[in-house]
Amino acid sequence: MSGLPSQAPRPAEPLAAPPSLRTRLLRHVLLPLSLIWLVGTVASALMANTFTQRAFDRSLLDDAYAIASNVRDGREGLEFSLSSREVKAVLFDQVETVYFAVLREDGSLLAGNASLPVPPPRGEEVYRFSDIQFHGRALRAVRLRLSMPGPFEVVTAQTVHSRSIILRSALLYSLASQVLLLLVLALWLRRAIQQELQPLAAFQRALDQRDARDLAPMPVEASTRDLQRLGGAVNDLLARVAQGVQAQHEFAGNVAHELRTPLAGIRALASYGLAQKDPAVWREQLGGIVQSEARASHLVDQLLALALADEARGAMPRQEVPLDQLVHETVLRFLPRADAAGVDLGALGLEQPVVVLGQPLLIEGVLSNLIDNALRYGRPAAGEAPRVTVALAREGRGADECVVLSVLDNGPGISAPQRQQLRQRWVQGREGERLGQGAGLGLGIVARYAELLGARLELVPGPGGQGLCARLVLPQGGDFAII
Repeated sequence: MSGLPSQAPRPAEPLAAPPSLRTRLLRHVLLPLSLIWLVGTVASALMANTFTQRAFDRSLLDDAYAIASNVRDGREGLEFSLSSREVKAVLFDQVETVYFAVLREDGSLLAGNASLPVPPPRGEEVYRFSDIQFHGRALRAVRLRLSMPGPFEVVTAQTVHSRSIILRSALLYSLASQVLLLLVLALWLRRAIQQELQPLAAFQRALDQRDARDLAPMPVEASTRDLQRLGGAVNDLLARVAQGVQAQHEFAGNVAHELRTPLAGIRALASYGLAQKDPAVWREQLGGIVQSEARASHLVDQLLALALADEARGAMPRQEVPLDQLVHETVLRFLPRADAAGVDLGALGLEQPVVVLGQPLLIEGVLSNLIDNALRYGRPAAGEAPRVTVALAREGRGADECVVLSVLDNGPGISAPQRQQLRQRWVQGREGERLGQGAGLGLGIVARYAELLGARLELVPGPGGQGLCARLVLPQGGDFAII
């Protein structure tokens, strides 16, 4: 209903901060170690109890044998020769209370305490130990069966204060020592882990204090291999980011620098045309505007291609590339332009299929730029028809086999020093400067694409030293494979 006040959404509760690496390491080390030490302490206490029990039981059995050695065969049957004082001397104990009984074969009492509820030995056993309750007190007892000087049994029993005290003391001292050792180990581990993580903390602080524009490698005080790998990964990332930023800056600078001239020319042509009243002048100026716009569009395409090449760096997946079909389709795409310019554009070596594993966009970019350069600058002297030939061939055998994609023209050619210079960006040959076309990026793009392909770009003179032959050599075992 509209009259009800709307409830503001409740803010999301902040997530609890995760524990530090030092805390997690201490927890993962000390928790299982504490459990193991606890189990070990209990096992040690049980073993100590077992051996203590055996020692006390042996003493109790010795007392039974000492009593039995004083049983004699008299005129009225078995007789016990010790007085009460002598019995106390034989069974003397400063801590425990000791009870005894000597029983005839029929179970009647010959001497000692009556009604000690001690079970007799089983089967052929000579003696049997047991824990009993006598007058509300816990006793450890043994019942010994003897046949000399006549059949009789001796029972000795004593309280268990001493052995309980010994067991508690053993358990207490064992636990105390284990806890003390665990605390010492925890302090030592905390200090050692803190020292080992100090370089990581310093690396983190250096990253926090680093300016966003500073992409220089980070200094890493690597105390461990893991930290060294982390520092290397961060520095590799910074290097890739720096390359990307540099490519963006270069692209922006190239666009700003190279588009200034054609845009200024278009503005000048448009302004001059608007100032005139003659339609013929308008048509002439519009033609100039179209040419300037085409040059600017071509320049933008080349700049985008360079930016793509700089950012590719292994990002393009390899796939099967039918080179014969790619060359055929590319030549067909340039045929209308070649016919309009009066250039005989043809292709050789497409009869047999040639398939490689590589990047089709880069290979097509190389071929398109080479054909474009040949159509622009590969014009021979007057009297000879311009001719551009695209050839695809295999060379070598086995591991040395390679595929060669070449573009040959019959133009004026390029001298050896210029062939090396033209691989660089923004460098034009004399023919390009004379025609006023391009910006010196075509062969720079081709060289960059060839580098990304793992191929080799060769600029050699044509047959008989006439023209220029641009060869892209794709060797077997590079960044692609010949199928």
